[in-house]
Amino acid sequence: MFVSAAQSAIQQQVHALYSDHHGWLHGWLRRKLGCTHRAADLAHDTFVRLLTSRMPARLDEPRAYLSTIARGLVIDHWRRREIEQAWLDTLAALPEAQAPSPEQRLTILEALIAVDQALEELPAAVRQAFLWAQLEGLTCPQIAQRLGVSLATAERYVAKALRRCYELRFEP
Repeated sequence: MFVSAAQSAIQQQVHALYSDHHGWLHGWLRRKLGCTHRAADLAHDTFVRLLTSRMPARLDEPRAYLSTIARGLVIDHWRRREIEQAWLDTLAALPEAQAPSPEQRLTILEALIAVDQALEELPAAVRQAFLWAQLEGLTCPQIAQRLGVSLATAERYVAKALRRCYELRFEP
């Protein structure tokens, strides 16, 4: 496999950042999460993200840069935990005969996380319109009234969120 000079330079820069700041980042994450193992995982994920993203040629504040990436990963972690807990609460409320198999549980959880991530990428009003429609059963006229937008805009919001969810294409 051929590695370009630019790729090599990025790998060297990430290696230097890792050598100089991994211990600090792990400690910072450990304080945020209260778990050394989860902190180690997210510190690792931070550096993987660096390798797979466009990194500035020069970092004047490497710890600020690393903590920004890590902060996003921490937020993702807590959101995922909230979804997992809501799913576990839902499962606990089901009669045992209706409970999905362990494989189905994992598939559903992964789908819930993917939908959450997809909705998070949408503008707040679009996401809110979709959630009101799906979770509260509001009609588009009701959504339009709550958001203070036209009926056509409320319909576009719900349709946009639905299209985004359909794009995920879950396999059974």
